[in-house]
Amino acid sequence: TVKPIPNEKSSSTLFDTPLFNNESDSLEFFDYLKSLKIRPGFTFENFAVSSSNQMAWAAAEAVSDTPATAYNPLFIWGGVGVGKSHLMNAVGIRILEKDRDSKILLCTAEDFTNDIVEGIRNKSTQAVRSKYRRLNVLLIDDIQFIAGKDTAQEEFFHTFNTVTAAGGQVILTSDKPPTEISKLEERLRSRFEAGLIVDISPADFELRCAIIQIKTSQRG
Repeated sequence: TVKPIPNEKSSSTLFDTPLFNNESDSLEFFDYLKSLKIRPGFTFENFAVSSSNQMAWAAAEAVSDTPATAYNPLFIWGGVGVGKSHLMNAVGIRILEKDRDSKILLCTAEDFTNDIVEGIRNKSTQAVRSKYRRLNVLLIDDIQFIAGKDTAQEEFFHTFNTVTAAGGQVILTSDKPPTEISKLEERLRSRFEAGLIVDISPADFELRCAIIQIKTSQRG
């Protein structure tokens, strides 16, 4: 069953929540999200739910309610355009709505790898490590990109351990489950499988219609 479409008010109002007392607060939060590379429009309220993505949606909501206690890491996999990044963004937004001081970063595995390369080139590796290892919530898109890259895998292994050991939450997305990511180090595969792995199937006709309704409402 497709989750009911949000009404016009909730889908067209980006931050319809008592947390914001005026438009200025809302715009400030909007800009803050963008500085963290989080897309403000990708909220739970704007995510259409059906049988193909219901488990991933429920897991993401559970993580946003109790980070680092429900499922850690949360590993979401599926094809292009099925909503993996949307759910990861939604978790980040929900956590920041509750606690603006949470240290959150959303990036792609390619961004992470490029930062490692730049750190080596500029002799600023320690600054790069500090950027990622001091986070409360680390959101990495397309984690399969680090497979086969020895230094990136080494750094991510220690980053993962440091963040989770300090009580931080890690969410990863990929186009395939850990067991099918070739050239992925076994120790990383073991870490990825230690939490919850959920997949999102391609959207059926009804879900695609619901998604279009949400997006057309957002855009007027």
